[in-house]
Amino acid sequence: MALELYLDLHSQPCRSVYIFAKLANIPFEYKVVDLSAGEHFGEEFGKISVVRKVPVLKDGAFILTESTAILQYLVGKYSTPDHWYPADLQKRARVDEYLSWQHTNMRTHGSKVFWFRGVLPAVTGVPVPKEKMDSAVEDLNMSFKIFEEKFLQDRPFIVGEKISLADLVAIVEIMQPVGTGLDVFEGRPALSAWRDRVKKEIGMELFEEAHKTILNVASLPQTFESKGLPEFLKIRIQKMFN
Repeated sequence: MALELYLDLHSQPCRSVYIFAKLANIPFEYKVVDLSAGEHFGEEFGKISVVRKVPVLKDGAFILTESTAILQYLVGKYSTPDHWYPADLQKRARVDEYLSWQHTNMRTHGSKVFWFRGVLPAVTGVPVPKEKMDSAVEDLNMSFKIFEEKFLQDRPFIVGEKISLADLVAIVEIMQPVGTGLDVFEGRPALSAWRDRVKKEIGMELFEEAHKTILNVASLPQTFESKGLPEFLKIRIQKMFN
């Protein structure tokens, strides 16, 4: 039975899993879960995961949630090249360190900017107040400062000379606010150079394929209008940032 991956490429964690599976030539069945239509709250998806979030991996009767756990499972099952999740204790610890840090830093702040600039105005019809937006961008800028000074420093990649899961997870998160038209790379030459190296390692075609949806986020209002955003989902979104 083919491995199944339940994904929506609007989601950063879904993009990391999708890109990695493609890069590693892992055969899988791509199961689209349309978050904008609230499919993750539907009865069918609930049978797959009570967490009701994507990504989800289904390998026979085995079901796994959480993107980092899924990435590590794929590394182990398919014996992918060592540089992705090194056997060397200290190099692996560096990958784990970044993956642990990013959840409440780069991911949290990048997602907030994305929601404030791209999603909430599409749902409510009004822009987020300037003071809230400025505060969110300030938090994101602090994450970039820590990323460059601690995690990247003067190395080509987070762990050293080769790309790892840490770089993959980092780039998909950083691209999230970029999708709203915010050029986070402007004035950051080290970050820009790192991005270019990561894109080269992934391959431009795959990188663009995975990010095509998020870079078209300006179409969200039309998407919500055409699909009819479920009222319960609209209320949940508004409550998230009140």
